[in-house]
Amino acid sequence: MSRTGTTDDGDELLTRLGDLTAQARAQAEMQRSRVELALALQSGMLPRDLPVARRLHLAVRYAPACQGLNVGGDWYDAFTLGDGRIGLSIGDVQGHNIEAAAFMGQVRAGLRALASVTSEPGKVLARTNDLLLSLGSDLFATCTFMRLDPCAGVLESARAGHLPCIWATADGKSGLTSDEGGPPLGVQTGMPYPVTRYELTTGGVFVLLTDGVVEGPSMRLEEGLDQVTRLAGIAAVAGMDVDALAAAVIKGAERVGHDDDAAVLVVGLDGPDAQP
Repeated sequence: MSRTGTTDDGDELLTRLGDLTAQARAQAEMQRSRVELALALQSGMLPRDLPVARRLHLAVRYAPACQGLNVGGDWYDAFTLGDGRIGLSIGDVQGHNIEAAAFMGQVRAGLRALASVTSEPGKVLARTNDLLLSLGSDLFATCTFMRLDPCAGVLESARAGHLPCIWATADGKSGLTSDEGGPPLGVQTGMPYPVTRYELTTGGVFVLLTDGVVEGPSMRLEEGLDQVTRLAGIAAVAGMDVDALAAAVIKGAERVGHDDDAAVLVVGLDGPDAQP
């Protein structure tokens, strides 16, 4: 009995399997390239240096998501304003792809540029919101922008749909900021962003973070915020260095069971007689 038909069928099956394997490899390579591009965009857009000022201590941590294509648009920023005060921002762009990473760069650059015109936090967010809407993007971003006077220890904060910040004092008190806030940036034009003033006392800290630090499949948002609040309180009482606190906060993000970006910015203040 002839076996020619069986051999031809086997050869055709091997050919098809080879084609499918080649296609799968090409798709995997394209996905890897897109992830690498998004990660490069992220790292290139985050600040390389943090501002230096008397009494001020800043520390940051950033853990990009890189599972599959889940590369998002979280960012942090800190820069010196024209009058010597410090601008601080942290935020999260909707989505997890190259577009989100690129949009993050636009938001961060817009905040910096507009803060050079008027550093009042509510106006910075309002003008950034209108700028983003004029670009015609379908994306939006949550954000907190703060203006810090390190000499007076005064923080002015405006929030655009973002998580509250966490504060702690050297005498053992801690909690969440309670400012009213406004909607995310890029959703609706002409929105107001109320400003709330806080006092950053000697030895105290403020922790700015994104939801990837405190929320995921394994942890509810309230639980995650509570953990960081307790950690900040302990750190302030113990006089922990802000860099060590930032490292401890980002370490806790491993417990939330997610593959989202995670960003942390910690602000601390020395006494008035401390050397820079």
